[in-house]
Amino acid sequence: MTDHPGANIITIHGKTPKIHPAAFVAPGCTIIGDVEIGAGSSIWYNCVLRADVFKIRIGERTNVQDGSVLHCDPPRPGDPDGSPLIIGDDVLIGHMAMVHGCTIHDRGFVGLGAIAMNKSVIGSDAMLAAGAMLTEGKVMEERMLWAGRPAKPLKTLTDAAIAGMRMGVAHYAENAKHHAAAIAEGGL
Repeated sequence: MTDHPGANIITIHGKTPKIHPAAFVAPGCTIIGDVEIGAGSSIWYNCVLRADVFKIRIGERTNVQDGSVLHCDPPRPGDPDGSPLIIGDDVLIGHMAMVHGCTIHDRGFVGLGAIAMNKSVIGSDAMLAAGAMLTEGKVMEERMLWAGRPAKPLKTLTDAAIAGMRMGVAHYAENAKHHAAAIAEGGL
């Protein structure tokens, strides 16, 4: 595990976060317990990833933007599988999102301030709009845009919209390198 100055990396219940050396974790983040973060992913300022009761898995080149909260629920009577938080590769999670015990497939998008609840699923190349709330157990199919509280399907995303999301992934991967260098130089 690479040193992440200013971040709180906390072991609990014998579980220590596993952060790929090529991942960026900004100062002010708190990452607790059974968390795994893949290569090239970035966790931005003041995020909380709390895997004290079950697991959080984040793939490669995924970004979790400033102020977001990620959590999960454990297995329990009537729910032997629990609600782990599973996030794929190349996912964008916007500022101040709340992502709890759900699955986000590769290239999924969670908009600013959106909420995704236990056992919900965001398909590949799908977008949960800013401020939307994906309620428990709802499944967004690939390439769909859902919006509202509760979120409902609006339309199929165009190739241009999907290309824009992929550009966002590339931007955050590159920007994380600049922030890591600035922190290493004492610039932040």
